[in-house]
Amino acid sequence: MRSPSRPASPFWNGGLALALLAAVAFSMSGPTAKFLGAAGLAPLEAVWLRMTTAGLVLVAVLAVVKPRALRIPRRMLPYFCLYAGIAVAGMQALFFLAITRLPVGVTLLIEYASPVLVVLWVRFVRKVRLPLAAFAGALVTVAGLAVVVEVWQGLGIDLLGLLFALGAGACCAGYFLLSDGFGDEMDPLGLVGWGLLGASVVLVPFARPWDIPWSVLGGTATVGDLTLPTLAPFAVLVLVATVLAYVTSITAVRRLSAAVGSTVASLEVISASIVAFVALGEALGPYQMVGGLIVLAGALIAQTATTRPGPVTAPPVPDPARAAV
Repeated sequence: MRSPSRPASPFWNGGLALALLAAVAFSMSGPTAKFLGAAGLAPLEAVWLRMTTAGLVLVAVLAVVKPRALRIPRRMLPYFCLYAGIAVAGMQALFFLAITRLPVGVTLLIEYASPVLVVLWVRFVRKVRLPLAAFAGALVTVAGLAVVVEVWQGLGIDLLGLLFALGAGACCAGYFLLSDGFGDEMDPLGLVGWGLLGASVVLVPFARPWDIPWSVLGGTATVGDLTLPTLAPFAVLVLVATVLAYVTSITAVRRLSAAVGSTVASLEVISASIVAFVALGEALGPYQMVGGLIVLAGALIAQTATTRPGPVTAPPVPDPARAAV
């Protein structure tokens, strides 16, 4: 449950700046993952290495400088398991699988329809009455997705890649809802550290780390005309696109709410598309650019509608034990 002491203005408490930094940091995931794939790592192997390394780094640092941050309240364990399995492992695994079949920008356009899922969850599960603008934004987003995937051509993109991206979007919605639900009961840094390690445990039977070709980390990877030592994109993926991205993102959600945080995070689409174009030579087609603008506009309408004060009666304060769902 969100703390009642949270400052009212996201502009003055640093939440907006953190959310923007998180969006830029997360945008490095797709391009760096492409290099790991080119080096010879399967998508789930790359995800497992990412989660495990980043989790170990963060937990080790916290154990020295802030050991109390690693405490998990016993009654929050079920929600922590959901966070590790869905919000971290599920989202990252499905995203990495999707970008093997779709361009990075297109994958993110589909994934970041997740604010619509947040709106639907808030309305129909949490039973919070929302303005009509929230549902109008959801419809606009769905229309934008139809343009992105070119439905008039019987889906102009890879169907399996689309399903992976939609699954990542559902997990992304879970990430924002679960992150918002922990409130002040657990330190955000500890939540991220244990969440990453929990995700790596969930992915063990799928990633099969004992079969990972570890030697590729000492080689080079080529994507397009760019060749890099494999450790370079791996380091950026772990330290920037994972540790920095998750820490700033979950801290921002604590200060802003799931609604505002997921909307600002949609800017990752723009940042990632620019990085993918510069580093990988991937460019969005005209339908993806037009549809992407519609998707982002719809997500913005839907989410800002949920943050405006309205004439409806506020719902009862949820029980803290149920606040994360």
